[in-house]
Amino acid sequence: MGVEGGMKCVKFLLFFFNFIFWLCGLALVVVGILMQVNLHNTLNIKDPSASGAPIVVIIVGVIIFFIAFFGCCGAWKENYCMVTTFAVLVFMIIIIEVAAAIAGYVYRKKLSVVVEDSLADMIHEYKNSTADFRKTVDKLQEDWKCCGSNSSTDWKGFRPDGISVPDSCCVKVTVDCGFESMMNSTIVHQTGCHDALVKLLQDNLLWVIVGALVIAALQILGIVFACCLMRGIRSGYEVM
Repeated sequence: MGVEGGMKCVKFLLFFFNFIFWLCGLALVVVGILMQVNLHNTLNIKDPSASGAPIVVIIVGVIIFFIAFFGCCGAWKENYCMVTTFAVLVFMIIIIEVAAAIAGYVYRKKLSVVVEDSLADMIHEYKNSTADFRKTVDKLQEDWKCCGSNSSTDWKGFRPDGISVPDSCCVKVTVDCGFESMMNSTIVHQTGCHDALVKLLQDNLLWVIVGALVIAALQILGIVFACCLMRGIRSGYEVM
């Protein structure tokens, strides 16, 4: 015997919310992958700890994806065991999401050191690296209109003269525009890339934290609907 009246409405609400959770899980997987690619390929950040947040986001997204599918099936079939399991699993996910949000907020303060170390490695390895690596560094400096980590003087070891920088540091990029132009503000950008990249990463991480907390809030509502449906299903069994 299926649920009737108000419980039928709760059933469809739970089904609808699980569909939203399913989409949220998929979105978290995509965001996590983009974060990972952005950190390690686009920005060349090599600190292993930087992978923590993206990997957690991907894992939570995959888990939410499957739990939401499980919840949809339980709601549609009005299966007490499946709905109960769904509620317990969602509660566990909420705890993980809140913990990840707190960890992400704490990690935001470490980003400055991670970015500075990564930029220092990029500058040190630039001359002896592959063409693809140099192209990535050049694109970073051109796109963000910056030079070095904290200033153009970070490139003092670029050439023996100590006053040349890569051409990607130039305001207008041309061949050999950076030759002996390190301190010339009309030719070379004097500000480093560090502050801009830290702000970018902190802003992105903040949005991920906010997103995780919003999803957690929605999941609490989903647990409430699940509990109501569980009660309706149990009442139906008792009537039978």
